[in-house]
Amino acid sequence: MEHPPYRLAEQFDHFLGDPQDPAETFSYARCVELDEKEEFPADICRRLEEWGLADYYVPEEHGGRLRDYEQVLQLIRAVARRDLTVAIGHGKTYLGGVCVWVAGTAEQAGRLGRDIRDGHPVSLGLTERAHGSDLLAGEVHSAPAPSGTSAGGRLVSGEKWLINNATRGTLISLLTRTDPAGGPRGFSVFLVDKRALPEDSYRCLPKVRTHGIRGADISGIVFDEAPVGDDALVGAEGSGIETVLKALQLTRTMCASLSLGAADHGLALATDFAERRELYGRRLIELPQARQVLAAAAADVALHEALALFASRAVHTQTAELGVTAAVTKYLLPSGTEQVLTDLTRVLGARAFLKDVHAHGRFQKVERDHRIVGLFDGNTLVNLNSLVNQFRSLVRGYRRGTGDVQGARAAYDLATPLEPLDPTKLSLVARRGSGVQAGLAEHAAALARRAERQPALAAAAGAARRLVEATTRVHDEMETQQHVVGDVEPEVFDTARRYALCYAGAACLGLWTHSADHVTDGPTAPLWRDGLWLRAALDRILFRLGEPDTGDDAAYEALLNHLRATRTHGEIYSLLPQRQPGPRNAPGTSGTTGTTGKS
Repeated sequence: MEHPPYRLAEQFDHFLGDPQDPAETFSYARCVELDEKEEFPADICRRLEEWGLADYYVPEEHGGRLRDYEQVLQLIRAVARRDLTVAIGHGKTYLGGVCVWVAGTAEQAGRLGRDIRDGHPVSLGLTERAHGSDLLAGEVHSAPAPSGTSAGGRLVSGEKWLINNATRGTLISLLTRTDPAGGPRGFSVFLVDKRALPEDSYRCLPKVRTHGIRGADISGIVFDEAPVGDDALVGAEGSGIETVLKALQLTRTMCASLSLGAADHGLALATDFAERRELYGRRLIELPQARQVLAAAAADVALHEALALFASRAVHTQTAELGVTAAVTKYLLPSGTEQVLTDLTRVLGARAFLKDVHAHGRFQKVERDHRIVGLFDGNTLVNLNSLVNQFRSLVRGYRRGTGDVQGARAAYDLATPLEPLDPTKLSLVARRGSGVQAGLAEHAAALARRAERQPALAAAAGAARRLVEATTRVHDEMETQQHVVGDVEPEVFDTARRYALCYAGAACLGLWTHSADHVTDGPTAPLWRDGLWLRAALDRILFRLGEPDTGDDAAYEALLNHLRATRTHGEIYSLLPQRQPGPRNAPGTSGTTGTTGKS
């Protein structure tokens, strides 16, 4: 099956050229060099602009090329696979614009869309030095301009800190306190254009030196009665917190692309090392412990990709339940990928931490770069707490079997076209529960029936049955904890963690059930045949839940063999086909010249 978003990402990747070639603008060598200098990758970002990547940050109705969020996921994944600093530095413009796509006027959105397509970076100003993720404690404030001021509007004062592209950005979506009393209706979002501000009304703070993504513009900005016009207000006054929380559902989902790209890079480096490194007279790939680590990592990467693939489609088909999907995705992918990279250090040994010994130190770079992804757009506890806040509706929906089951099925079926996102359907709470969980038992039963005809699916069917049992137990625990408010006890967070795992398992089962019959040929068909990736993914879910494994060692062995084959044949290890870019004009390469995202 050739899936259009993957094909688009492949064309983009080939346009960027072979990352192994130091002569290419976006090469591994160039990224390592910039990291050592702690220099922003401006030349690489210009290369992305040549292709037209920024057009995919702007919805079609506002003049861009964003048709579906699968495209954004795979395009940013392709960038992150090469370098997270570039993906984070350039992709921040998408994050900066989302509040306007969610709540802005057509005029605002059209104007912002033109600026983005013209290459103007946009930032998102949420966090403050003293308050971190506590948005309701924010002190940046705006007050009506004195009467008689010709321009009207408001005066903004205060500091936003640890803001990506705060200095480089031309515009910033700024959360400000508009009611001195604060509270959920005491904040508003303004789209502030720095070009329109008097020079003495704001100043950018110095770049903050960071352990990872060293070249990114992580800085801050201070406003001193900066005049902002009435037309800069995004949505109604007092709606800022709601707008931001809805926008974060989209950005948290898309952060999955960063973790997927980092895992792609790290897994490839570890696999190649194991193929070449000799130890005790044998290649490392032949040793049982190395094989076990690589196979488990391959299973986790497949699991994460399946969840992200579903989530990116659910943006369109299950919009009202995105508050659950986004929190699960933003918790599981960064934390899971951190564990994958940590586990892979056992294969590379000391070379996982050294700069100039193996692959120019790329593994240590991707490992430290990725650590910051878990902090973006709400950290681990913030996302788990978001699930805790929905325990009541999730338990009620699970007991009643309600939730958007049809929307989940549309997301599972990769052959189903996606309708454009309707931002008005975004909701802070999944009021009817989760359609993913409501369909779990049905999918498990369908897999069991299929296993009767296809014995190779027996292990997957058994794992699915156990997943249903574990999910019921988790909801029983949620029912006793559904009234938790204020300080959340550690055991409640652990329940939310296990809910996220059950949700991911249900999403994997639904995706395979509805799409496996579409992937019957091509290089990734072996992953779908006999439920290979599903068997391994469900086993990893049960393992993380503390359940006994399924004993399906054959699935891990086959998965590792497939991973090794992708490295040999120039393919990317992925659920759907995508070839790696090779040297320009080499036999068998495609899309290396003359292919851009520009219309």
